[in-house]
Amino acid sequence: MSIAEKIEDLREKLRHHEHLYYVLDSPEISDTQYDAMMRELDVLEKAHPEFLTPDSPTQRVGGKPREGFVKVPHSSPMLSLDNAVGEEELRAFDQRLRGLLKEGEAYAYVAELKMDGVSMAVHYRHGKLALAITRGDGSIGEDVTENARTIRAIPLQLRGHIKETSSDREARGEVVLNRKAFEKLNAEQEAQGARLFANPRNAAAGALRVLDPAITASRQLDYFTYFLLADGAPAHKTQWEALEALKRLGFKVNPHSRRFEDIDVLVAFCKEWEEKRDSLPFEIDGVVVKVDSVEQQNRLGWTAKAPRWAIAYKFPARQEETLLESIDVNVGRTGAVTPWARLKPVNIGGVTVSRATLHNEDEIERLGVQGGDRVLVERAGDVIPKVVRVVRQGDHRMPFRMPKSCPVCGGEIVRVEGEAISRCINTNCPARLKESVLHFAARGVMDIDGMGESLVSQLVDSGLVKNVADLYRLTLEDLVELERLGTKSAEKLLKNIESSRQRPLPRILNGLGIPFVGERTAQFLADAFGDLDKIATADEEELQRAEEVGPKVSQSIRRFFHEKHNRELIERFREERLPFKYQAKRKVGGPLAGMTFVLTGTLPALSREEAENLIESAGGKIAGSVSKKTSYVVAGADPGSKLDKASALGVKVIDEAALRELAERSG
Repeated sequence: MSIAEKIEDLREKLRHHEHLYYVLDSPEISDTQYDAMMRELDVLEKAHPEFLTPDSPTQRVGGKPREGFVKVPHSSPMLSLDNAVGEEELRAFDQRLRGLLKEGEAYAYVAELKMDGVSMAVHYRHGKLALAITRGDGSIGEDVTENARTIRAIPLQLRGHIKETSSDREARGEVVLNRKAFEKLNAEQEAQGARLFANPRNAAAGALRVLDPAITASRQLDYFTYFLLADGAPAHKTQWEALEALKRLGFKVNPHSRRFEDIDVLVAFCKEWEEKRDSLPFEIDGVVVKVDSVEQQNRLGWTAKAPRWAIAYKFPARQEETLLESIDVNVGRTGAVTPWARLKPVNIGGVTVSRATLHNEDEIERLGVQGGDRVLVERAGDVIPKVVRVVRQGDHRMPFRMPKSCPVCGGEIVRVEGEAISRCINTNCPARLKESVLHFAARGVMDIDGMGESLVSQLVDSGLVKNVADLYRLTLEDLVELERLGTKSAEKLLKNIESSRQRPLPRILNGLGIPFVGERTAQFLADAFGDLDKIATADEEELQRAEEVGPKVSQSIRRFFHEKHNRELIERFREERLPFKYQAKRKVGGPLAGMTFVLTGTLPALSREEAENLIESAGGKIAGSVSKKTSYVVAGADPGSKLDKASALGVKVIDEAALRELAERSG
């Protein structure tokens, strides 16, 4: 094989794998293999520049940044579409169309999801990419060819049969940025202290019009086509045939496009995607409906602004401008203190919105928003509305300051270094009490079986439980008054509560809900100090004596016990005779020394606590989650997701019998 043949062979292979990866989303080789082929081609082309061609995969990004964009006329106008807002207007469009066609004449529609991106036309001469033009004003756009070359979904050379690639072709489509790429881009912007993009469409437009193609390449733009033309006119007899031809030529076509001969089914399709729009990896703002037959399209004609044979079924608007009256805070069930915007009520997509999330202090600073500003508010599906940006600053602005004390209980509000969220750290804060009780009673913590969400809500709402420790003061008379709780169930629950008094110190520590102190850390703290009072009074340096307790965790523990409400809870636990002392059970040495175990499911003979005792007494460690450091996962009946994680990481799974055998073998 000659050098020229080898270079062309590599190009063909790379084009094939680009198409599989970027268009069909079904790669056959790894990124490493692809990169190796690209490097080999690049080396050969540099050594033999006489064989370098503009359509080579190595030439997607190259050259110096330009000084500006050249205006270029379109082969035929890129017209906008009339809109149909709601079912009634879509049916009216269908009725008008019937009136324009011959009586009883059959027709069909092609429906395509309306991508929320930037329109662009790409031209091919003799099968090779020659020109890319933005929509502009519909008649004249800007030459962005060098930037378009960096978009991997745009073929530099058309695929398919000679018949379809020998003459000039023009594909029109939408440049888009998917949600993940958009979030990544904004995260990078935020990290650099740069301005964030309002939405994926704006980000795509900005990336397409930057003067340096290398920047465009870094934005991971995508391209979906919807028209195929030859000499400015449709290249096929129907729109459906054109979409199929675009696929053959190597372009990406929205996979959810459908052909309909019934308006009722078409309406149902539009409504379906209005509900499912948030399930897609990219943004859509409606459905484009076109008459399928090009001959019928020509007879139906155009108005001055739009074709009569197509319409955009628009989803309800989800952004509106309103007044941000003030910024308040809400204390969530986990103690998270979240700022929110009190808004002058505004209708967004059929829903009256009077409040919107502001997430955290960093978000407020990023937006530069204050009380009294005019803001743009966005609602996406069932997601809580959020403030997108400030439209106009108010004359009498009110800056936000995170309160130092919880507005619900007066407890201390803390923001841990490196965390975006501030929290009320009072375990018994009324705003988080239900969640605190549920966590305390949970399986693997204090194991109070029967303490479900519905029951906890009744206990807290009725005032029977105002403090986690109040669980130990409940009586049979209290419980039988609650809904759907008979005498037998109440007696069983009281027995379970009483049994929980015997849970060891690691369980109590876990049950307190100290940030960053879960099952594993609680065990290390109990092993290191052996006494709850010692943990509660230790300074940060002393706390770091415990295994895996660093500055962040020790600071969180210190803050927790500094809060007076939490110290009061500890005293209540003392009154209820919960065990504060602890004797480390893990044996130094032993057959399981150096091994870490994770338990999942119900074992045939051992309770969870008995299994933990068995492991620790043989020198092993217990972990709450599976990682590469896990030695064994011990699985019983009805195992959870830990089993899947073990399989994914290649961690060995054993049963109770195998565990006993390991624990009983001689050191």
